[in-house]
Order: sequence, then C-alpha cells, then structure tokens
Amino acid sequence: MSTTATLNDRPTLRDALLLFVLVPFMLVMGLGGWYSLHALSFEVESRMQEDIELIARSIRLPLSNALDRGNIHEIEQALDSAFSIDRVYGVYVYDETGQRIAGSGTQRAQVSSDRAAELALERNRQSEFEETGREDIFSFFLPLTDIGGRIIGLLQVTRRGSDFHQNIGQVRQHALVALLITGILLTLIIFIGHYRAIGRHLSAVENGLRRIGTDQPDARVPEHGPSEIHALSQNINSMLDRLAHSQDEIEQRQQRELSLQLRLQESEKLAVIGQLAAGVAHELGTPLSTIDGKAQRALRKDDLATSLRSDLEQMRAEVRRMEYIIHQLLDFGRHNPLQCRPVKCVDLVHTVIDQCTSEAKQRKIAINITNSNNDLEVEVDSVRIEQALTNLLRNAIQAARKQVSINWHAADSGIVFSIEDDGAGITTESCSRLFDPFFTTKPVGSGTGMGLAVAKAAISDHHGEIDVDTSPHLSGARFLVHLPTQQQADAHE
Repeated sequence: MSTTATLNDRPTLRDALLLFVLVPFMLVMGLGGWYSLHALSFEVESRMQEDIELIARSIRLPLSNALDRGNIHEIEQALDSAFSIDRVYGVYVYDETGQRIAGSGTQRAQVSSDRAAELALERNRQSEFEETGREDIFSFFLPLTDIGGRIIGLLQVTRRGSDFHQNIGQVRQHALVALLITGILLTLIIFIGHYRAIGRHLSAVENGLRRIGTDQPDARVPEHGPSEIHALSQNINSMLDRLAHSQDEIEQRQQRELSLQLRLQESEKLAVIGQLAAGVAHELGTPLSTIDGKAQRALRKDDLATSLRSDLEQMRAEVRRMEYIIHQLLDFGRHNPLQCRPVKCVDLVHTVIDQCTSEAKQRKIAINITNSNNDLEVEVDSVRIEQALTNLLRNAIQAARKQVSINWHAADSGIVFSIEDDGAGITTESCSRLFDPFFTTKPVGSGTGMGLAVAKAAISDHHGEIDVDTSPHLSGARFLVHLPTQQQADAHE
C-alpha cells in the first residue's frame, strides 16, 4: 500500500474534532438533557397536580358548608363551576359513608363507596393515577369537614392522565429539537471554525510541501495561522533552508573533489612528462654540446666556402634552439624545494621586464606598467616566479600588435599579477589545451610549446592559479596569476 493511501485512510483533524469533541459533548448534553427532562417532567407533573389541588381547595369550603346543610343544589352548582374549568375532567362529592351525592363530568372516574369512605377516614389529601378502560385518570381526594372539624364527606377532582403525558411529551419534544439544533449548529461551528482557524493554514502548509517535493525545491511553506502552526511552518522552512544549505555544501564539496581529482590527474600527467623530459634533456645535452663545439671550430677556418659557413651558422642556431628547449624541459621537470622569501612586486616585475626588453624592442612592442603600489610584497621563490612571469610576458609580446601591459594588486585570494596584450586573443578551442606541454598556436619552428606549461607548473608549485580571458582594456588575451599569501599557502599544505 502506498504512503498516500495510508495517509488518506487516517482520520482528518476535522473528523477527530467531530469524533473526540462533538460526539462526547453531545453525549454529555444528552445525559444532561435526559436528567433535566426527568426533573422537568417531575416538576410539570407536580405543577399539574398542584393545579388540581388548588381547584379542589377553592371549592372545598363552599362544598363543606353546603354538605353540612344538606343543600344538594348548591353542591351541584359548585361542582358545575369547577367542571367548567378546562383542566378538570370530573368532580364528585361523597358523604361520610362513601355514597356519591353529586358529580359533574364523566362517570368512569368515580370510586366505589368503600374506597371513598376509606379515603375520607384518612383525613389527609390523597392523589393517585388509575386506569379506567383505556384511559389513564389522575384523581385528587380531599376530605370535607363541618365547622367542628368532623369529616362529613369526600371531594374527588379528576384530570386525564393524557394531559400530563401530553405536556411532558411536548417538553421532551422541544428538548430533543433543541438538542438536535444544537448538534447541527455545533457541527457547522466545528466545520467553519476548523477551516478558518486551522484547516486553511494546514492546507497551505500541505500545498507548500507538495510544491517543494515536486518541481519547486526553492519554495517555502507560508508562515500564517495560529502560533502553533506559525511555529511549525517556521521550523519546516528552517529545516528546508538547512537542507538546501547542506545540499549546496555537498555539491561544492563534490565540485572541489572533482577539481582536485582533475588537478591530481593533471599533476600526475605533468610529473610523468617532466620525468620523461628531464631524461631526454639529459641525454640530448652532451651530443648537442659536441655538435655545437665542432661547428664552432669549423667556423674558425678561414678557407671555408660561403655556403658551408652559412650551413654551419644555421646548424649552431638550431643547436641553440634545441638547448633552449632542453632548458625548458628541465625547468618543467624540476621538483626542487621552493626557496620562498618576501619580494616586492615592483622589483619582481622590473626584473621580468628587463629580461624581455630586447625582444620587445625588436618587435616594436611597448611594455606598460599600470600600477603604482610599490610597497606590495609577495613571499615566493623569486627564480621560479620570475621564470613563469617571463614566459607569460614573452608570450604576450609575441602575440601583441603594439603594446603589452602588466600590473599587480592585492585581492582576497592573495596577490594577482595581470599581463595583457592587444593581440588577436585566444580562441575557445585553444583555451582547454593552452597549458599542455608542447601545445602551441605558433607556426612550426616559432615556438616550443613549453613556455605556458612551465609557467603553470611554477605557479602550481606555489599553490597558485593561472587564468586566461579577454583583456577588458586592450581586447587581446589576459593572463591572471593568483599567488596566495604565506598563510593561505600553508593552509594548502
């Protein structure tokens, strides 16, 4: 069974309110109503009996006097006046022996002479319900006395029992209707109150969570409603924010791990290339020196033909080019410990420019320093960084049309050196391989393809980074060298 189906099988908060609040409340009201109806029925019955007793007492004195005098006509008049009252069903007068003297109303309610005499002798008022045929009749008996207090007769006033039951039934009917209306009103109040106070806010929270779980992970639940729901929404949003923050941290960590893996792979590849390059360079160094020495001795002869002298000069030039490549290979494969010390950036830049001035003049390229912060220092192996910056500056001079600029500044990442040119820039295809050994965009014989690789290796040894983009000022290429401070460098180790 799915989770949604399981949740739908559970009662809602509204159903719980109806089941655990309204139903017990109605049961309590029902029990209270039943007890109240029972007490009210008893009270109504007592009131109706008191009404009959009041009628009986109101005619008792005239009947006693008339009975004492033996005036039957006066007795009948009193009985007729009592019977004319709607509440009276029958009125009867008995003498002291229990014989009926006079009566008004139905004859079915009168008692026997023995029973009348017995009731008269008890000298107390009496009341009883008696079933006559199919009719239930209530009778009230009151002794009649003369002036001396001697019992001379009995008065019986009757009323239908259905009058009692009808009044009590009406009271019960009204009570049940009131209870039913109260239950309906309470149900409506719970429905409306639940929606206004709780339901709509919980629905908003549910809809917010549903949006978060589908295609809107950045959505949040609304923080409205009573304090409990408001606090719940705040806690949910806080939890979602923490989860999003944790997810971002996980993604950043994964990116860093991926970057470290790529750098490790690159470092391993460069290390293998460096070892190979160092071995090749070592093996080629001696033969090249021998070739250059023999060519130099041959050029000292005066009887050389012009064509032969030209060939020897070209041979020596190619040997020097090969020696330069060998030096680059040796620099690339170098793994000597760094000899770091504080160096002023301005001194570092001037040293680099001095090494490239001759080539810049030959190509008629102006080198501009666009920085005046002469007190900024960086702690580096000056030989390695000078070599890296020199390679970058020479690369810029070779690509420039008229000018190259170099500057430095402090940043959060440490010290940043910037070398820009006004050349054609670097294509997107070349950027991915720009720092690979032996990769060059120059014509064959014009570049070794090792300058940028050597520069990157030196900067990486300093735990720095090198980036390339388009110069915002000269529109050519721009190389950014990020060198960390000593504290940042120590953190990487």
